[in-house]
Amino acid sequence: MSKDFYTAIKDRRSFYQISNEAVVSEERIEEVVNYAVKYSPYAFNSQSGRVVVLFGDQHHALWDITKETLRKIVPADNFSSTEEKIASFASGYGTVLFFEDQKVVQGLQKDMELYADKFPVWSDQASGILQFVVWTSLEIEGLGASLQHYNPLIDDEVKMKWDIPTNWELKAQMPFGKPAADAGEKDFQPLEERVKFFK
Repeated sequence: MSKDFYTAIKDRRSFYQISNEAVVSEERIEEVVNYAVKYSPYAFNSQSGRVVVLFGDQHHALWDITKETLRKIVPADNFSSTEEKIASFASGYGTVLFFEDQKVVQGLQKDMELYADKFPVWSDQASGILQFVVWTSLEIEGLGASLQHYNPLIDDEVKMKWDIPTNWELKAQMPFGKPAADAGEKDFQPLEERVKFFK
């Protein structure tokens, strides 16, 4: 599948209804994610982004962990809607987990004390860029995705389940799969209120 950059940006949307039907091979998804991790920009070329991709039973295990974690804190009379939402993510083909390596961030803080308070901010910005690149790349491949944030609630169990280094901080979860419904219309605020040009 081929799209120009602008079309890919426009077509990237939050798809909450996804299926586990194969659209491209797992090998192609691995290629796309590796490319995004390698070439996304990082402040001072820190390369602090870390990614874990879960397929099949591993993907389902993540959303089982999330569901059972939420079951402990969501009132029982409200849990059915929560369970339905989690099931919609679990129905997809896989999930991308985004982390930032805090050992890298802290090393930069130590080496460049003048910018110490900025490196956590720049780390979050780099993670956001990486998430966008992966998300848009999956869209180009015909996959729908959404970005979720059940961290830090699930962090400990995720690290234990997949033997994730303690210095990797979970930032976001991106379930993906074949779109099973349109993303719907999107409203835009007037650009004149959001952008200024000076000539």
